[in-house]
Amino acid sequence: MNGRLLSLDVMRGIIMILLAAESAAVYTSLHTITDGSAMDAITQQFFHHPWHGLRFWDLVQPAFMFMAGAAMYIAFSRKKEKGQSWKQQWPHILKRCVWLLFWALAIYSVLSEKPVWELWNVLAQLSVTTLIAYLIIQRSAKFQVLVSVILLIITELAYRYSNIPGYDQPFTEHRNFGTWMDLVLMGKTNSDGWVAINFIPTAAHTIWGCCTGKLLISNKTENEKMKWLLLAGALATAIGFGLDLTGISPIIKRICTSSFVLASGGLVILMTAVCYRITDIGGWNKYAWIAVVVGMNSLFIYILFEIMGYTWINKAVAVFTMPLFGLVLPEQWAQLLTALVTLFGYWWLCWWLYKKKIFFKI
Repeated sequence: MNGRLLSLDVMRGIIMILLAAESAAVYTSLHTITDGSAMDAITQQFFHHPWHGLRFWDLVQPAFMFMAGAAMYIAFSRKKEKGQSWKQQWPHILKRCVWLLFWALAIYSVLSEKPVWELWNVLAQLSVTTLIAYLIIQRSAKFQVLVSVILLIITELAYRYSNIPGYDQPFTEHRNFGTWMDLVLMGKTNSDGWVAINFIPTAAHTIWGCCTGKLLISNKTENEKMKWLLLAGALATAIGFGLDLTGISPIIKRICTSSFVLASGGLVILMTAVCYRITDIGGWNKYAWIAVVVGMNSLFIYILFEIMGYTWINKAVAVFTMPLFGLVLPEQWAQLLTALVTLFGYWWLCWWLYKKKIFFKI
């Protein structure tokens, strides 16, 4: 893999495959089959928790933003070795953030069939967290962690003590400071309770990704790297769940409470440690390419399935597969196989681009 950290490429690829599966309707098809059975408890892990709680699917966006931070630090470090200073790299970072925001707005506008100003998309969030993380990318890990903690504290204080009439219930859906800020920034609110200012607390995920990238390419031994990853991951996870269990700060993904950011960030760091141990240390990478080919074109495939997945691709595939699978299978199972065929189509496209050495970057 040309000296790259395989673990990061694998993790990024897995994240994108999971997101592509959602767009292909794999999880909704599974839910249709398992609804009402004991298996549905597993299927529900692939949907966001409705409010207070944590499911596996709630870790995907933190992982996405964390990996972006890790990749940014590694790219920054390599360019710096070639003589490019922080100031010289700044225009590229700024341009990238502008493009991320553009694509976030483009996705919403295409799906709405009209121009819209909505900032809930992960790309819109990442456009801001990337800027925040880059501003302190050269500082020590201690300083970066301190800044991330300050961001969490600022968010907590804003939610708890802003005391805006009608929006003074910090952990109540549609009645919190984040919802009020949506009205200020966009003149609208999200029906599912998501808020745009999540970029403030979740900047911690991108910052921690930078710290992790710095650690993984450092001169520390593999055992030292594993020790720091496990320690940081376990500590953040314990604090996050501790804040929730003691009632200090409930874990709520949709408004990214400090407990959620810590718990999810800690779990993502632990996942990174496991992946690093398996691939980069253990060398168990025979099938790593399955994920890597998707991760290498992560932005392209994300934009593709977000804009065209639900609106066209899923329907186009179903035109051919549903009549065929419907000959021998019940409709629910035919829908699941159709979703899997769609997912394979996304993967095959990424594999083809990888073989042709075509990589879309901003």
